[in-house]
Amino acid sequence: MKLVVTEIFHSLQGEGPSIGTPSVFVRLGGCIEPLCPWCDTPYAWHDFEEMDLEEIARRVASFGCRDVVITGGEPFLQWDVGLADLHASLRSSGFRIHYETSGKAGIPSIDDAVVVASPKHIDGAWHIRRPDLANAHWFKFVADGEHSLRAIRSFVSENAIDPEKVYVMPMGATRAQQMERMRPVFLFCRDNGLKMSPRLQVLVFDDERGV
Repeated sequence: MKLVVTEIFHSLQGEGPSIGTPSVFVRLGGCIEPLCPWCDTPYAWHDFEEMDLEEIARRVASFGCRDVVITGGEPFLQWDVGLADLHASLRSSGFRIHYETSGKAGIPSIDDAVVVASPKHIDGAWHIRRPDLANAHWFKFVADGEHSLRAIRSFVSENAIDPEKVYVMPMGATRAQQMERMRPVFLFCRDNGLKMSPRLQVLVFDDERGV
């Protein structure tokens, strides 16, 4: 059995509830429309290769790190065609798994991993199925201005999401973009009882890939 993989690398988790944690990142290839105009990893849409599950597990184990972040692209596009099997294999080997998903392809119910959903607001609409919200343990949102901040506030309120589970990040794939947008996100989180997350990998390495 094979999965479509863009890259596997060792780094620190740069954002969200596990920020600062040494982790192996498995970036699966492919995404689902509508694609995010601001995506900072658009290469994952088309730059990938098929890999055997055994090879993926071997590469993950080679770093000697027990935390694995499975991201994309959109990882759950491959849940029923091999990802669920990789999940079972990694868990049986003692790895802790953390998923990062937009929710556009659905979110399976997973009770032995952490699922962080990052719903996307594109063309005036949220692209995530409301029933799937219950399968996410944490939420991350990206914000680039007042309009997106208002949309985030409404989404959290209308879906009765616990503010303790919400992180808001400044949108931006470069250090300059991050710094430009940090202040309004900081003030928004302070005033709305939400958590703010930086994006450490961008602040440290700017727009380098694989960090």
